[in-house]
Amino acid sequence: MTSTPRRGVPAGASHRFSLVVGALDLGLLVVAFGVAHALRFPWEGPSLTTSPGWTEVVTAPAIILLWTALLSGFRTRDPRIAGVGGEEYRRLVTASLAAAAAVAVIAYAVRLDIARGYVAIAFPLGLVLLALGRKAVRTVIARRRVQGRQLLDVLLVGDLDDVRYVGRRIAAAPAAGYRVAAVVTDCAEVGTEVSLGDDASQVVGGIDDVLDVATSTGVAAVVVTGAIRGGHERLRRLGWQLEERGVELVVSSPLADIASGRVHERPVDGLPLMHVETPDYGCRRGKRLLDVVGSAVGLVVLAPLLAAIAVVIRLDDGGPVFFRQRRVGRGGQEFSILKFRTMCVDAEARIAELDAANEGSGPLFKLQRDPRVTRVGAFLRRTSLDELPQLWNVLAGSMSLVGPRPALPSEVAVYEDFADRRLLVTPGMTGLWQVSGRSDLDWVEGVRLDLHYVENWSFVHDLVILARTIPSVLRSRGAY
Repeated sequence: MTSTPRRGVPAGASHRFSLVVGALDLGLLVVAFGVAHALRFPWEGPSLTTSPGWTEVVTAPAIILLWTALLSGFRTRDPRIAGVGGEEYRRLVTASLAAAAAVAVIAYAVRLDIARGYVAIAFPLGLVLLALGRKAVRTVIARRRVQGRQLLDVLLVGDLDDVRYVGRRIAAAPAAGYRVAAVVTDCAEVGTEVSLGDDASQVVGGIDDVLDVATSTGVAAVVVTGAIRGGHERLRRLGWQLEERGVELVVSSPLADIASGRVHERPVDGLPLMHVETPDYGCRRGKRLLDVVGSAVGLVVLAPLLAAIAVVIRLDDGGPVFFRQRRVGRGGQEFSILKFRTMCVDAEARIAELDAANEGSGPLFKLQRDPRVTRVGAFLRRTSLDELPQLWNVLAGSMSLVGPRPALPSEVAVYEDFADRRLLVTPGMTGLWQVSGRSDLDWVEGVRLDLHYVENWSFVHDLVILARTIPSVLRSRGAY
């Protein structure tokens, strides 16, 4: 039987996307090899002579074409992986390593003498430029999806609790490329509105109606949000039936907020059992080394700025420069956090009178226009400069450069639903909560991000968060 063409990504749009990204890849590789030649042979032009660099001029086009072909062969331009997740970059690195290996084998086999310095520049630079090019493409795609363009309509199937959870995650991340068109469930009457965060969707049928609804609504995919009546066998048949209609089947994993690196497939007689590794909260010598070196260098380099800020705070109202507050660190141990003072000296005593105006969720106390904040303090908060003294906390070991938000004792006292797992690791100056919106996020979402960090820590993840901190601070999103 010949299946109907998929509706997930229109064939024309998919082809155009591949062509545009392919052209971008080709251009970036030409630039990389051109720069490599200019740096390795600065006095040699691409003339038809036997001068040094001529071999590289002849072989470069072949290497570029081979590299481009491998990028296509490893499906790095598949629209279904573009714009979100790490699969695109993993394929990009794999294809690039394959290209380097192929060039090395061919050069050895035919005794082709390519300058090592030329190769050492061209391949790393080419990979970096390719990654930056894909990042630029992702930025464009994400912007369009946030505007409601280039989204794939999906049908959510499952129990109401599962549907709500998955639907809210989809609504909160339009950059992933999905939009909920309707809901199919046996747990509510047809016509019932199901809240999905800021959005809502309508129940249009029961589980037995999935195929008819998918066909009539023209959705690109059916997202099964959890267990459905009929079990594994029904899900398997549903996949075949949807394939005949050109609709993709997407199954939501019950392993929420667990990074893919901790999940390994162990097939048992055709059944893919997912093994989840236990997170390691202990031995993190590399993280501590980064903290010590980073905080020490930061304190030395930023010393003039820190001194200038201290003088300005002192001149503003004559009060103390620093603000110290008790926070709870790893293992529930309390420590004194250090910040530049951004509020009036009697700020703590005035909390009670402002309690009715509290805009924070959960145990958080937040006011977007807090009358206790000084003029200098407002600037320091907006630019996050008030956090810089915490470099001393990092150097002392009570904090880390990256980690969960350091909690107040009053917050810890009302922790529930495993929120205390945030205390398994050292709190940080920055973290997922901070780079994802800071005060704009509610308590539940902030805790979810912190727990995700705790459960899925990696050294590379820390470096990514540190890199994201800079643009987050420059945007001043949620800083008040």
